Parts: sequence; structure tokens; C-alpha cells
Amino acid sequence: MLSDETITEIADELVAAGKNRTPVKRLTARYPEMTIEDSYRVQNLWRKRSEEDGRRLAGRKIGLTSRAMQMATGITEPDYGIIFDDMIHETGVEITWADYTHPRVEVELAFKLGRDITGPNATIFDVLDATDYVVPALEILDSRIEMEGRTIVDTISDNAAMGSMVIGGNPVRPNDVDLRWVSAILFKNQIVEETGVGAGVLNHPASGVHWLANKIAPHGDGLKAGEIILAGSFTRPMWVHEGDTVLADYGQLGTVACRFV
Repeated sequence: MLSDETITEIADELVAAGKNRTPVKRLTARYPEMTIEDSYRVQNLWRKRSEEDGRRLAGRKIGLTSRAMQMATGITEPDYGIIFDDMIHETGVEITWADYTHPRVEVELAFKLGRDITGPNATIFDVLDATDYVVPALEILDSRIEMEGRTIVDTISDNAAMGSMVIGGNPVRPNDVDLRWVSAILFKNQIVEETGVGAGVLNHPASGVHWLANKIAPHGDGLKAGEIILAGSFTRPMWVHEGDTVLADYGQLGTVACRFV
């Protein structure tokens, strides 16, 4: 494990990288002995620094839950990160492309919790019972660490590459639709770039949510009522550039869109 001093140095470096938009050198290149536990220590300290700056926790994101994402990244286990309230946008938003580093977009479902979910034995049924509604979302990935050769250790330290999210469409209660068969068509500048179906996320989008509740339980943490949980992408990440318009069509669940300016 890395020393507390090194963890502090890395976290402060990532806070600065998020402000100056200059990615730092890959952590695993500099600290080859760095472990997944170390990377969550970095993320937790980064979260503390952010909260000290006035940011407020609004939820969590789960990453690398689908085969599509695992194949795209070469990483074979899920991870998670923090969502702050200033990361959440409504559909139709104009997003400043220059505020991000290497932005990419993914198609996801977001779960808004009405009750707490606490591990270590949380199940998919606990998730469905605790969820007020599910809503279409786009996740915008960001990178505070250089991307070439990244491992899960780098990604977790980088808050699971969370940049921001856009929500829209038609909120639905989880029992009113078969979430495994929720599908989406992802457009960039009116061209279909990706398609996917909810079952691509661990066979059910809610599976990642109870995985997360159980994952954070040993640390005395849990998912809280009112939080929004991004359940993981069921398409590959799509690169975007200044001027691009992005729209995801979820069929009966409606659409969610944004434009990069």
C-alpha cells in the first residue's frame, strides 16, 4: 500500500488537474505497486477535498458493468465513483467542451432512490423496492489522468472517469417496464453511432446498484434515499468534439440530448 503522504499528493494533484484541464501522468506508471485499495483511498480523499470546496454529494456512478465497456477498456471488473450535484444537467443543455479533457459519452439508466440500500447482503429486489423511478441518462466521461495504458487503478483514482451527466426522457417506476429490454439508439450529429439494450449491464441494470451497495458496506457506507445512481453503460464510449450534438432515443422512455459548444 502507498503511504498516506503519497495518497495525499496524488489526490491534490488530481484536484489541480480537474481545474487546469491538464491530465497527469498515469499513476500506475509512477507507482507500479499501487493497488485497488490505494485507488479508492485516493478517490475518497479527492471527494473530501471537493466537499471542502463546497460540492455536495448527489449520488454514485457505476462503471465497467457491461461487456461492451470492458472490451473497450480492457478492464474486467466494475468500479464506482462520486456524483456531485454540480455534475447533473437537464436534457437540452449546452456543455462547454473545453471544460473537459478527452470527453466521451455513454448511454445509461439512472436510478433515483426513495429509500436507503445497505449491504452487505443487498439484492436486486432491494434495489427495485427502494427505487422511486428510473430515468434515461447520458454520462459524459472526463479524464484527469492520461489515458494511454490506463488500468482500473488509474480509473478508480480518477473518480471512475466521471465528468457529468444529463438526464431526460420519461421517468418510469422500475416495475412498470422490463429494464432488461430498455434499448437506446445513440446519435451524434444525426448519425447513429451506437445501439444497446439494458441487459448488457450485468444482465439487468439494477444488478450494478446492489453490487455497489454491497461493495461499499465494509467501509460503513451505503446508498441513501434521494441519491441518483448511474447504473453503467450499455454502449461503448463515444468520442465527442466541440460543435457535436448528441441524442439518445430510448423509445417509450423518451429522449435525452445535449450539445457541446
